[in-house]
Formats: sequence, C-alpha cells, structure tokens
Amino acid sequence: MTLVIAYSVLAIYTISLFYITVYCVMQFNLLYHYKRHQREVALGLQREPSVPKAKAVSSRAAELVLEGGTPVLEEEPGEAYPFVTVQLPIYNEFYVIERLIDAVAAFDYPRDRFEIHVLDDSTDETVEVVRKRVAHYRAQGVNIRQVQRKKRQGYKAGALRDAMEIAEGEFIAIFDADFLPRPDFLKQTIPYFQDPVIGVVQTRWEHINQDYSLITKLQALQLNVHFTVEQVGRMTGEYLLQFNGTAGVWRRETIEDAGGWEADTLTEDLDLSIRAQLKGWKIFFREEVGSPAELPVEMNALKSQQFRWMKGGAETARKMLPTVWSSNLTLNQKIHATSHLLASTIFAFVFITGVSSVPLLFFLGDLIHVGFSKDFFAYFLVGLLSIIAVYYVANVQAPVHRHSYGKALYKFVSLFPMFLSLSMGLALHNTVAVIEGWRGKQSPFVRTPKFNIKGMGDSFRSSKYLTQQLTWTTILEGALALYFTAAVVGGIYIQNTTFLVFHLMLALGYGAIFYYTLRHRSQA
Repeated sequence: MTLVIAYSVLAIYTISLFYITVYCVMQFNLLYHYKRHQREVALGLQREPSVPKAKAVSSRAAELVLEGGTPVLEEEPGEAYPFVTVQLPIYNEFYVIERLIDAVAAFDYPRDRFEIHVLDDSTDETVEVVRKRVAHYRAQGVNIRQVQRKKRQGYKAGALRDAMEIAEGEFIAIFDADFLPRPDFLKQTIPYFQDPVIGVVQTRWEHINQDYSLITKLQALQLNVHFTVEQVGRMTGEYLLQFNGTAGVWRRETIEDAGGWEADTLTEDLDLSIRAQLKGWKIFFREEVGSPAELPVEMNALKSQQFRWMKGGAETARKMLPTVWSSNLTLNQKIHATSHLLASTIFAFVFITGVSSVPLLFFLGDLIHVGFSKDFFAYFLVGLLSIIAVYYVANVQAPVHRHSYGKALYKFVSLFPMFLSLSMGLALHNTVAVIEGWRGKQSPFVRTPKFNIKGMGDSFRSSKYLTQQLTWTTILEGALALYFTAAVVGGIYIQNTTFLVFHLMLALGYGAIFYYTLRHRSQA
C-alpha cells in the first residue's frame, strides 16, 4: 500500500514538473526567435512581421516617408496626419490621473488631429480632479473631454466599448492611469499603420519606480521578459502576439472587424488581440519605444493585479482555445497560441509540484529501494536552464537596457533567485485565480491602485486605496511557509537533501508573501 501511495505522489509530481518543463522550453523557443531577430537587425536583414491569412484592407493612414529605414510622418500640415482618439479609461485614480492628462495633452502632434477622452468611471474625488484638469486644457485649445457613464457596466472593457460611439479617430490610442507617455508617442507609432494589415502597434512598458523596493525590482525583472523576448519572439516567429491593454494604438477598423470590446473576461485586451489576429490583422511590437509606467509598490496591489491577469488569462483560454484550434493557423502557431493562453495555468502546476514534493521526500527511500533513481529528476533541469537563459537575455543582454553589462549582470544574479522564490510564493494565490477562471466564476474588475510613487522618498502609507481585507489565501500562505520550513527540517533530519534548496525557496517565498501582505495591510 505504501508503494502505491509513493508511486501516486511521484506521478503527480512528475506530471506537474513535466508541464512546467514544457512551458519553459516553449519560452526558450521564443528566445531563439528573439536572438534571430537581433541578428537580422544587425545584418540589415530584418523582415516585416506577418501573420497567416493577412488580408489586404484599405487604409486612410498618413502618407509616409522612410528615414533610415524607419517610417515617419511627413512634415506636412492638415490631412497628412491621421486623426487619433486618445482614450484614458480610469476608475478612482486620485493620485495619478492629473499627471497622465498632462502627459497626453503635451503630445507633439497637431492639436487639430487628435482628441482626448478621459473615460471616467470614478466614484470619488477623482471626478473633480479630472473636471478641473479638462477645463484647464480646454481653455488652452486642447480637444479634451471628460466622459462619464451612469453605470459602470463592463468595467474597463465596457468603458472602451461605449466610448467607441463618440470616438472620431481613425486610430485609437489607449493609456491606463499609471502611464506617462512621451510627447512623441503618436509620431513613433502611427507611421507603422502604413502597412494595411497592421491593426495594432504596441510599445514596451518602462518602469519609473523599479528601484523603489524589492517588490518593484522583481516585477520589472518579469515584465522585461514579456516586453523583449516574448513579444519580439512571437512577432519574429509569426505567432500570435497581444495588445497589453495600454501604451498601444489600435486601428479602429480592426476593433470593429474583430467584434469590438467584450467584457466577459478580465483580460479584454488579450481576448480582442486573439480575435483580431484570427481575422488576419497583425500586431506590431516596437521594443525600442518605451512607455514609462508606475509599478505596484505594495503587496496587496500586486496580488490584485496578478489575480486579474491570471484569472483573465484562464477565462480567455477557456473562451478562445476552441476557436484557435478550429482556425486555419498552422499547427506550430496553434501550439504557441495554446502555450500563450495557458501561461497563467503554470502557477497551478508550480503549486502542485511544491505541495507534492514534501510527501515525495519521505517516500523516496521506499522508491529507491525498489529501483527508482533520483537521477531521473536531472532531466527536468533543462526547464530551469531555459528560463535562466530567457531572463538573462531579457534583463542583461536586451539592447533597450541602459546599464553597463557588469551592473546589469550583478543585478540579475542577485535578484533572480529571489524572483523564483517569490514567484513560487504567489502560486497559491494565482492558482485560486486560475481555477476561478476555468470554472467560469464571475468577479468584478478590481483595479490596481497606484500612488504616484516615483522615487525612494515617496510613500504610500495611509493612502486611501490601501486594502484592509485579510483573505483566507493569506492565512494559507502563512501555513504553507511553515509547511515547507518543516520540510527543510525534516529533510535534514532524515539526511535526504534532494529537495532542500527547493523547499527552502518555497518557505522563503510563501513567508515573504505572507509577511508583506500583512505589513502593507497594517499601513492602510
């Protein structure tokens, strides 16, 4: 009976670890395409990205000229510049909305060729802040208005959907409240719509406060992977990309052709991205164009953001995977689209791997006695090596980084182990989100509060948007920290160090998540 249980635990652990390894190898494939893209750029062989079944569509985009191989707007007045609607969907952003409006109003683009719509669903003092700032810029001749709805139906997706009725732009630029786009943003993105099959131009997120704390440093480490290796790798490999919800521009015709914004998932951006590309449109990613933004600085805000992303990813996978597999994409594209849509599910397998590794530790003696070799686990090191390579390239080698190689390498080596530990510590929280997403459980769109934190001297303490709620997952995170600490002690006691480092990282990860959650909650 003991061997039956032992083999069952081993099977659960191995299947979960195999899933994680396959995902990591898929990421390595994107790294291969990212490096291929860099080689093509270096050799002057860069190709325009494409997607299957890209259709020819009419376009009223501006006349363009090539300057050093990069499309730019001709310096001509009037109709040479296409009309753009800039949408700012917000909800209770008292601390950051003023700076966003200031940044967008300063766009270096003809004033009569763009309009700004502040899609304001706020229920607090933000409404008055927006009203005053809009009035200020309207007095200066800026085409800006505050758009309010009677009911916040559909949350962000609903605001974007409803605002399409009053938008006059041929192109729709979108920014969340925590962004600070540069003045030349439109001139850096609109020219790429000269290609009639490009439906979206997405820019890279930059981080104005990444050095504020350990939490922000680790977030930047992860986001840098998506906005270098993943996006460029998918574009170069001709896989499906995604619009990231902000810091990008849509062709209006693309939104309409793909069926418009839908509020049945928490990641309306990923949902519409997939639907648009299945219609034949392309997403063009500009790695070299950065859009600065503020990272969440406290644990509860980070967890609410992670929950929305993970649950929304699962909801979109549940919704779109059947359509992807019934489409005329190639098999390789379908596989990569599946990996992309199932990215959030990786946390469920990380959680299962961690929990099952503890009983496995104590069953290893019985398994070894009947011929099982611990060397079997060495095969899965390919996954760890793959993910190390991906994060190394994204955070050290990517050309968008401004630090010296030595400084970037030191930062990566010191942060990456902590990143792995805290990522594993978020596994329970994110697994709950994924399960809810796959079950189809509905929940509101919970915004991620931002506090205008730019430097070390800024503080979020006593800010109005801090949460005081203590959830059952936080209590379980504390219990899991003790669970894996006991596993470390137990492994040393029975003189089996097979999982010692793994369990130590899990104990530290869950412990850190538990500690920061309580600490930041107490500051509310």
